[in-house]
Amino acid sequence: MKDTTSKEQILKRIRNANMQEAVNPYTDVDLKSSIYNEVEDDLEIVFAEELNKVGGHFVYCIDKNELELNLKRLIESQKWDKVYTKNHKIKKILSNIECKALSNTSDMSEIKVSITSCEALVARLGSVIVSAKQESGRRLNFIPDTHVVIASRTQIKANIKEALNSIKEKYEGNNPSMITMITGPSRTADIEKTLVMGAHGPRSLIVFLTEDELLN
Repeated sequence: MKDTTSKEQILKRIRNANMQEAVNPYTDVDLKSSIYNEVEDDLEIVFAEELNKVGGHFVYCIDKNELELNLKRLIESQKWDKVYTKNHKIKKILSNIECKALSNTSDMSEIKVSITSCEALVARLGSVIVSAKQESGRRLNFIPDTHVVIASRTQIKANIKEALNSIKEKYEGNNPSMITMITGPSRTADIEKTLVMGAHGPRSLIVFLTEDELLN
């Protein structure tokens, strides 16, 4: 019989190790309590500050009228002639300000600006959470140069745990196949430590926050 190879010996030791239950030497460690201090300021203020730190832009709107006014000003100032969205409520908002909303995303090279909803906002990180179950799908979150998000004040959560719990509750445990957290515009410094914006997604992220739950 041939001698057991080194590879087989290693695999055998791994199998034997997996059969033995490891004893946790740190049984008194608290793994459930939050490691962060409680957020003391209003969540919308914390979110706005953190979003600005990571290069995003925050626009507060007290109601639907102010949202439409600010959207109209943004679209006109940037001279956007094509705005993409699949959310029927956002389409209605754009119609009110006489902006044509496109929804055919088959030609990805044409998608420069998208407007979507979101699942939640994470105040502590200034992050936006989106999922595959939203009307916008996946493309409109990552392909455009500019990603505009419309959210309500009730969607702001202090941390990731609370945000994920709200999604779990919304879908009654039948969670989306993809849940993504977006923290500011896409960027990378992998190549020669030079910061490049828009490396893997939008170069600009703009969040409109309303008091009213317009998209829920």
